[in-house]
Amino acid sequence: MKKRVASKQVIFAIISLVLGFILAFSYSAAREKLSGAPPVSNRQYLEEEQLRADLIGIQEKNRQLQQELFLQQDSLREMEQEFSKDTQVYRNMVEDAEKLRMYLGKVKISGAGVNVTLEDAEYDPSDPNVNNYIVHERHVFKVINELYIAGASAVAINGQRISHQSYIVCTGPVITVDGVQHPAPFVISAIGDADVLLSALNLVGGVKDQLVNDQIVVKLEQNQNLTFDAVFRES
Repeated sequence: MKKRVASKQVIFAIISLVLGFILAFSYSAAREKLSGAPPVSNRQYLEEEQLRADLIGIQEKNRQLQQELFLQQDSLREMEQEFSKDTQVYRNMVEDAEKLRMYLGKVKISGAGVNVTLEDAEYDPSDPNVNNYIVHERHVFKVINELYIAGASAVAINGQRISHQSYIVCTGPVITVDGVQHPAPFVISAIGDADVLLSALNLVGGVKDQLVNDQIVVKLEQNQNLTFDAVFRES
């Protein structure tokens, strides 16, 4: 009798254990179906955490790069502003260099300007010293200097261009310019603003008045078509 009761208890225990396992499995399956998502393993969780951390790092790097871009754009604008200033400086330097070449006689030049003609005065029997009424190099220098001061770009004597190395010597009734002799009258031509050049020469007590006081015949006129070739010298 006791054996039969013990057998029944064992059977009931086994049945209870099986039912408990079935109920637990059914509960777990129903929970997964209700949640709509499969269970996440520990490995998947770690991978998701790493991806999330990588995404945050990329976003932070993008913010840093964007900030650097803004700084580079500001620097570029500053460089452009400085370049625009430098461009004007370079343009001015080029213009100055071209003006210097013109003054040195290194380039051909054409334009409007003036002609200043200097002639010896008529012979005066009462004054036996001929030097008192002929054109000397000092008279020519006065005209040339005044023309340059007034803004002339280039000057020539009887068509021979003057350069920074030119020399003028008076030899009796002729003037020697860089070794070339020129008889009177002497036509000093200058390229520049004709009105300004003529005004400078015609100042009261200025160059023209001084030349007239030295018995020099002075003639001033505008010339709209002057051309001076470049000066070439052997080194």
